[in-house]
Amino acid sequence: MPEQHRRADARRNYTRILAVAQEEVATHGAHASLEQIARTAGVGSATVRRHFPTRRALVEAVSHEQIEALRARAHDLFGSGDSRDALLQWLSEVVAYSVTARGLTAALSYDTPVHENSCAATLEEAAGPLLGRAVRDGAVAPDVTVSDLITLAVGIALATEHYPDPAAQAERLFRMSVTGLSPEV
Repeated sequence: MPEQHRRADARRNYTRILAVAQEEVATHGAHASLEQIARTAGVGSATVRRHFPTRRALVEAVSHEQIEALRARAHDLFGSGDSRDALLQWLSEVVAYSVTARGLTAALSYDTPVHENSCAATLEEAAGPLLGRAVRDGAVAPDVTVSDLITLAVGIALATEHYPDPAAQAERLFRMSVTGLSPEV
């Protein structure tokens, strides 16, 4: 049921659950305890599940603002300068968000079809024009897909999450994956 049609108490519960979930996911990642979220929000676990029937639905709701910011950023970068640089700038920001926003990697992973994953679908839609432009300009190989790029970002974020400085390590690995292993000549 759309948010605006919910009863006032249901809207308050949703807002409270989402606020608590954002804190819990930031602290514990995508595997934050739904029972703890319910307790902290002052509702029953059935209420949490009524609003968020799956853990993925909860994580996607928590990640919504970040995903929308990435969508807007892709749009802003589309007409700017070099197409490869624009795509890499956006992808670098996806990596950075994924590293700093615990739970976002779970929201972006492709363990379900993309049409069932609103976060991944939103980013695929946002990045499509950036990638298409870079491919048309000959700056990116024609067989690269947005799914490949999101998988790369998620993989880097997951691989670096336990480093002392995950953001720096993620950026290093991202740059290495873009430039390759060979020294510049």
